[in-house]
Amino acid sequence: MRNKNFGLAQVALAAALLCFLSALASRALAQENTSGDSITPLIYTVENTGASYPKPVFPTFEQLPIIRPLPDPFLFSDGTRSTSFSNWERRRNEIKAAIEQYEIGPKPDCSDCAIDAAFAPSSNGGGGALTVIVTRNNRSLRLNSHVYLPPGSGPFPALIAMSLAPSSTGPNYGSLPSSAFSGRPIATVDFVHDDVTQYAAGQQIDHSADPFYLLYPELCAGTCTGTLNNSGQYAAWSWGVSRIIDGLKIVAQQAVSPLPIDLKHLAVTGCSYAGKMALFAGAFDERVALTIAQENGGGGAPSWRVSHEIEAQRSVEKIDGTDYSWFAHSMRQFAGDNVYKIPEDHHQLMAMVAPRALLETGNTDFYWLSNRSNYVSARATQQIYNSFGIGDRFGFYIDGGHNHCATLPAESPAISAFVDKFMLGNTSVNTDVEVTPFPNLDYSRWTAWWGSNTAKFPNNWNPGDGTVVLSMGNNLTVNSGDNVFAGYTLSMPGSHPATTVSLAGGNVQTDVSCPDGTSYTLRVPFPNQSYSIAANDNAWWPASNQNSPLVYQGSATASACSGSVTKNAYFSALGVSSGAGNPGGPGFQTTDTTDPLNVRFHCSDNGAGGNWSPTATVNYGPQ
Repeated sequence: MRNKNFGLAQVALAAALLCFLSALASRALAQENTSGDSITPLIYTVENTGASYPKPVFPTFEQLPIIRPLPDPFLFSDGTRSTSFSNWERRRNEIKAAIEQYEIGPKPDCSDCAIDAAFAPSSNGGGGALTVIVTRNNRSLRLNSHVYLPPGSGPFPALIAMSLAPSSTGPNYGSLPSSAFSGRPIATVDFVHDDVTQYAAGQQIDHSADPFYLLYPELCAGTCTGTLNNSGQYAAWSWGVSRIIDGLKIVAQQAVSPLPIDLKHLAVTGCSYAGKMALFAGAFDERVALTIAQENGGGGAPSWRVSHEIEAQRSVEKIDGTDYSWFAHSMRQFAGDNVYKIPEDHHQLMAMVAPRALLETGNTDFYWLSNRSNYVSARATQQIYNSFGIGDRFGFYIDGGHNHCATLPAESPAISAFVDKFMLGNTSVNTDVEVTPFPNLDYSRWTAWWGSNTAKFPNNWNPGDGTVVLSMGNNLTVNSGDNVFAGYTLSMPGSHPATTVSLAGGNVQTDVSCPDGTSYTLRVPFPNQSYSIAANDNAWWPASNQNSPLVYQGSATASACSGSVTKNAYFSALGVSSGAGNPGGPGFQTTDTTDPLNVRFHCSDNGAGGNWSPTATVNYGPQ
């Protein structure tokens, strides 16, 4: 039997430790719906069960709609909507096609490849060497993996670790703690990603001589020349993991010394850039039973649009500042405010793993990882899993107090629980893992519109830390060449001391819809500036009159289409980051943080139209 080496004592210990973890960590209340567990597959035997579904016809960038909240994962490209699991494989393949179209380029299916593989056991036992050779158009690519086998006869579940270099002896758990696997009969298999395409640590180089791009010369990554189709390395690395799985299937049946791997219980893991790699690999291959994506940062679990919406520029990894060897260059068109036109986001990337299991993590000691966006995206993903009644198959663990790609002892039981249930088949283990340092963060505003016809927020972003994103209805007619003016005004009601109010990193955005169906976002930037308010002065500063030039702090020229209309405007005040990985904020800062600060804004075309927004109060307190 597959679990004969796994004692009940370890199960009991893991359960006890997980209960202890629940008492210590900041956790949200359990929100899991598991009603579909008994009827929903845990794994598939092919790379993509929905490969036969046709790809959607994608609109041009200009024709893409502006969607500020998280896109509805259940909304099909033809406008129909279904939350039924029976329709998920078709919708999953639409999401896959969109991510390939707009983010990473195509992941080839290898239908025109020849794949050979061999496993050579080591002379002293405990594993050996796996070699996979992929041939296409008379060119070959070679994958070399060290395989660790635990004691026993197997077959063993296997963890495929994203690796910069091959391991030599012993198990390779990536950056996961060995304690999470203690006493568990888990094999490990290296995925040496440079066998496919070179990791260049953020440098933009020519990858045309990398093995994958020699095999697929019609694609390229990094610095591309001529008419080659730029493709991100995450597509290539995901392809490589799939070829490792192909190889495992072959060597499990080789005549001499077959490799005793349980192909129904494979997992992938990685951390940081390799955490993204593991997430893409698990999302794009349905033979992976469990994905553990550790501290993956922007381009992984965090939502592109949420990071842009709530984090100052340069503070976290956004579309503007990620590695364009990893991602296709076509994704650059969604930089800045254009992020709201990207038709998918990374709650949908994570949802591609469903109905299989996914555990993803963050680390608040590293702001660059965009942990708040990670949490919002995780909650959205949880909502998708719950819709299928498989909520126990998704978990998130966002903590701090440790180095990047390290863990505290408290995290190990959570990892063990996912390993026990989804690699070792112990269905009684509790995998309700919802660890967050943001218990009061309003994540639901990004998904509140799902199931309706209008993609809008139900409220403002106003977390109490001096950053705000305010919104209002704003019906304007805008022609090309018009000057769009925007401004704001401030007041401090009641009794208060003399105070100085400062704004940093402020702007107003309005989404413009053109008669031909195209759209764009017009941004009106504000200078960083301060206003002095006398003690007990309750007036609006610098003026209460919307037509006063004092409250036209910024302007911008409309650059496209005449006869266009706007329906909404947004005032963003996120502060300024001092450098990559450093938080921005506060957008608004007062020398008197005891009393509330009231804010309102407006936006007009050529100085006409528009109105003051509803008054919002900016408070200062713990999030």
